[in-house]
Amino acid sequence: METEATYRGTVYPWQCDHVGHMNIMWYVGKFDEANWNLFARIGLTPTYLRQSNRGMAAVQQNITYRREMLAGDIVEIKSTLLEIRDKSIRYRHEMRNGETGEVAAVCEITGVHVDREARKSAAFPDTIRKLAQAQLAIAEPA
Repeated sequence: METEATYRGTVYPWQCDHVGHMNIMWYVGKFDEANWNLFARIGLTPTYLRQSNRGMAAVQQNITYRREMLAGDIVEIKSTLLEIRDKSIRYRHEMRNGETGEVAAVCEITGVHVDREARKSAAFPDTIRKLAQAQLAIAEPA
Protein backbone atom coordinates (compact mmCIF):
# COMPACT_ATOMS: atom_id res chain seq x y z
CA MET A 1 0.00 0.00 0.00
CA GLU A 2 1.59 3.28 -1.11
CA THR A 3 1.44 5.97 1.54
CA GLU A 4 2.77 9.42 2.19
CA ALA A 5 6.00 9.72 4.12
CA THR A 6 5.77 9.22 7.86
CA TYR A 7 9.03 11.13 8.37
CA ARG A 8 11.04 13.70 6.43
CA GLY A 9 14.24 15.32 7.61
CA THR A 10 17.93 15.66 6.99
CA VAL A 11 21.18 14.30 8.35
CA TYR A 12 23.06 16.92 10.36
CA PRO A 13 26.85 16.82 10.70
CA TRP A 14 26.57 16.31 14.48
CA GLN A 15 24.58 13.11 13.81
CA CYS A 16 27.58 11.53 12.06
CA ASP A 17 30.13 9.31 13.72
CA HIS A 18 33.91 8.98 13.36
CA VAL A 19 33.45 7.06 10.09
CA GLY A 20 31.56 10.00 8.58
CA HIS A 21 28.08 8.54 8.23
CA MET A 22 24.92 8.92 10.30
CA ASN A 23 25.37 7.00 13.55
CA ILE A 24 22.99 4.12 14.21
CA MET A 25 21.38 5.91 17.16
CA TRP A 26 19.99 8.48 14.71
CA TYR A 27 18.54 5.83 12.41
CA VAL A 28 16.63 4.49 15.41
CA GLY A 29 15.54 8.02 16.38
CA LYS A 30 14.20 8.81 12.92
CA PHE A 31 12.37 5.48 12.77
CA ASP A 32 10.87 6.32 16.17
CA GLU A 33 9.54 9.63 14.84
CA ALA A 34 7.99 7.76 11.91
CA ASN A 35 6.27 5.44 14.42
CA TRP A 36 4.20 8.26 15.86
CA ASN A 37 3.06 9.52 12.47
CA LEU A 38 2.08 5.99 11.45
CA PHE A 39 0.25 5.44 14.73
CA ALA A 40 -1.72 8.68 14.32
CA ARG A 41 -3.03 7.43 10.96
CA ILE A 42 -4.78 4.54 12.71
CA GLY A 43 -6.10 6.52 15.65
CA LEU A 44 -3.23 6.02 18.12
CA THR A 45 -2.97 9.79 18.47
CA PRO A 46 -1.41 11.63 21.41
CA THR A 47 -4.93 12.62 22.55
CA TYR A 48 -6.15 9.00 22.46
CA LEU A 49 -3.08 7.77 24.35
CA ARG A 50 -3.40 10.45 27.06
CA GLN A 51 -7.17 10.23 27.50
CA SER A 52 -7.31 6.42 27.56
CA ASN A 53 -4.14 6.02 29.66
CA ARG A 54 -2.71 3.77 26.96
CA GLY A 55 0.71 3.56 25.36
CA MET A 56 2.76 1.62 22.85
CA ALA A 57 5.83 -0.44 23.64
CA ALA A 58 8.26 -1.87 21.09
CA VAL A 59 8.98 -5.51 21.87
CA GLN A 60 11.02 -6.39 18.78
CA GLN A 61 12.94 -4.28 16.30
CA ASN A 62 15.08 -5.51 13.41
CA ILE A 63 17.08 -3.06 11.30
CA THR A 64 18.87 -3.80 8.04
CA TYR A 65 21.37 -1.16 6.92
CA ARG A 66 21.87 -0.95 3.15
CA ARG A 67 23.45 2.42 2.31
CA GLU A 68 25.23 5.15 4.21
CA MET A 69 23.44 8.38 5.02
CA LEU A 70 25.84 11.34 5.07
CA ALA A 71 25.66 14.87 6.45
CA GLY A 72 23.27 16.91 4.33
CA ASP A 73 21.38 13.91 2.92
CA ILE A 74 17.60 14.19 2.82
CA VAL A 75 15.87 11.41 4.76
CA GLU A 76 12.43 10.10 3.84
CA ILE A 77 10.67 7.23 5.60
CA LYS A 78 7.57 5.46 4.36
CA SER A 79 5.79 2.97 6.58
CA THR A 80 3.65 -0.08 5.92
CA LEU A 81 1.35 -1.92 8.30
CA LEU A 82 1.99 -5.64 8.06
CA GLU A 83 -0.21 -7.15 10.78
CA ILE A 84 -2.66 -6.16 13.50
CA ARG A 85 -3.60 -8.55 16.29
CA ASP A 86 -5.69 -8.17 19.42
CA LYS A 87 -2.94 -6.40 21.39
CA SER A 88 -0.02 -6.05 18.98
CA ILE A 89 0.90 -4.53 15.66
CA ARG A 90 3.72 -5.25 13.23
CA TYR A 91 4.93 -2.72 10.69
CA ARG A 92 7.85 -1.86 8.43
CA HIS A 93 9.69 1.40 7.84
CA GLU A 94 11.77 2.01 4.75
CA MET A 95 14.30 4.85 4.96
CA ARG A 96 15.42 6.32 1.65
CA ASN A 97 17.78 9.00 0.52
CA GLY A 98 15.25 11.62 -0.58
CA GLU A 99 17.47 12.82 -3.42
CA THR A 100 18.59 9.53 -4.96
CA GLY A 101 15.72 7.28 -3.89
CA GLU A 102 18.17 4.63 -2.66
CA VAL A 103 17.04 2.54 0.30
CA ALA A 104 19.34 3.31 3.24
CA ALA A 105 17.73 1.12 5.90
CA VAL A 106 14.70 -1.02 6.61
CA CYS A 107 13.22 -1.47 10.08
CA GLU A 108 10.55 -3.97 11.09
CA ILE A 109 8.95 -3.46 14.49
CA THR A 110 6.45 -5.31 16.62
CA GLY A 111 4.68 -3.08 19.10
CA VAL A 112 2.28 -3.84 21.92
CA HIS A 113 -0.66 -1.71 23.03
CA VAL A 114 -0.38 -1.25 26.80
CA ASP A 115 -2.49 -0.10 29.71
CA ARG A 116 -0.13 2.35 31.41
CA GLU A 117 -1.79 2.02 34.83
CA ALA A 118 -1.96 -1.78 34.93
CA ARG A 119 1.47 -1.98 33.21
CA LYS A 120 0.35 -4.80 30.93
CA SER A 121 -0.83 -5.36 27.38
CA ALA A 122 -4.33 -4.27 26.41
CA ALA A 123 -6.59 -5.00 23.46
CA PHE A 124 -6.90 -2.33 20.78
CA PRO A 125 -10.33 -0.72 20.58
CA ASP A 126 -12.39 -1.88 17.59
CA THR A 127 -12.15 1.56 15.97
CA ILE A 128 -8.35 1.43 15.89
CA ARG A 129 -8.28 -2.20 14.78
CA LYS A 130 -10.64 -1.40 11.88
CA LEU A 131 -8.60 1.63 10.77
CA ALA A 132 -5.43 -0.48 10.87
CA GLN A 133 -7.01 -3.40 8.98
CA ALA A 134 -8.08 -1.02 6.22
CA GLN A 135 -4.44 0.06 5.81
CA LEU A 136 -2.75 -3.34 5.95
CA ALA A 137 -0.31 -4.10 3.15
CA ILE A 138 -1.69 -6.43 0.55
CA ALA A 139 0.46 -9.51 0.22
CA GLU A 140 2.04 -9.83 -3.21
CA PRO A 141 1.76 -13.16 -5.02
CA ALA A 142 4.82 -15.42 -4.69
